[in-house]
Amino acid sequence: MSVDVYSEKASCERLLSVHRWTDKLLTFRTTRPAGYAFTAGQFARLGLEIDGEIVSRAYSITSAVDEDQLEYYAIVVPGGKFTTRLDALRPGDPVWVEKLSYGFMTADRFTDGKQLWMLATGTGLGPYLSILQQKEVWEKFDDMVVVHGVRQREELAYADKFEALRQQAKSQGLPGRLHYLRAVTREEVTPDSGLLHGRITTLLRDGTLERTTGLAIDAAQSRLMACGNPEMVTEVRELLRERGMTPLRRAGGGQFVTEDYW
Repeated sequence: MSVDVYSEKASCERLLSVHRWTDKLLTFRTTRPAGYAFTAGQFARLGLEIDGEIVSRAYSITSAVDEDQLEYYAIVVPGGKFTTRLDALRPGDPVWVEKLSYGFMTADRFTDGKQLWMLATGTGLGPYLSILQQKEVWEKFDDMVVVHGVRQREELAYADKFEALRQQAKSQGLPGRLHYLRAVTREEVTPDSGLLHGRITTLLRDGTLERTTGLAIDAAQSRLMACGNPEMVTEVRELLRERGMTPLRRAGGGQFVTEDYW
């Protein structure tokens, strides 16, 4: 898409900072367009000018809804046209942010339930960071469980952020309890590592997630989100249906919502 056409639906912002977790994982921040609004859990579409044309991709917003800046969590795809350019950007470089936000994987869609389970592989963790910066979520649910599945432990980003959110909620007297589970699939773990071993779907199927948290997943009290690898998301849907749970509908009802992040 040409820059002139794209500029009608997007705002030219500036890259503010880049934090590199690994050689392939990075968090980056941009300025926020005037009047830009989003609901925690939604994603933005970003554009970069490459060879005179705009190439755009979707990224979940990890920042809080009231921040002056916008933050995103991304993986650099080898040979990827967009992320190769993204990886080379420096603070001050232009990044186009579309004026609308997108997506329906938001906690406010659940009208009941006592537990909020947030399952993620890789950068699918992004929307949960924004969701957990909402005071209303800590007041609405008794327990919130984040399960982050990766291949290698070096990919377990944002651990300090989750602990900071836990401490902040405690200092504010918010009633919700945060359980943060991390799982790796391609390296062994020791009992004292604080890590689980195996795919999220395996840990869900064999009851490990429930035993670790002391919480039972059922249709009456559990509400679930799954974001990440499409194969994981598809299998989670099947496992939850086996437990008598159904997808969340716009008209109401249902216990889970999913979003492929690939």
